[in-house]
Amino acid sequence: MYARKVRVEYQEAGPRQPCPLEWLDSFSMRNFTNDQVFDDTIPTGDGQMEIGARVPLDRLQTAMEDWFRRKTYLPKGATLVIEELTSDSE
Repeated sequence: MYARKVRVEYQEAGPRQPCPLEWLDSFSMRNFTNDQVFDDTIPTGDGQMEIGARVPLDRLQTAMEDWFRRKTYLPKGATLVIEELTSDSE
């Protein structure tokens, strides 16, 4: 089910930082979007998640960024970056 690994980071006026596991857990444990596609996400560590094959990265990024801003995790002016890892980049 969790066939893909992704890196989840945010950037605010400096180098990218991994999103804390607490943020990722908050998103994954709460299906606030009523979109079942996000049920196929599981955090595995700071800045790391595994996701299902049917999870679109662009929608995941938009939904996570919205949730993190609503929870005031993501600082104003910061951007969220989600990148799929390949076996070469792990």
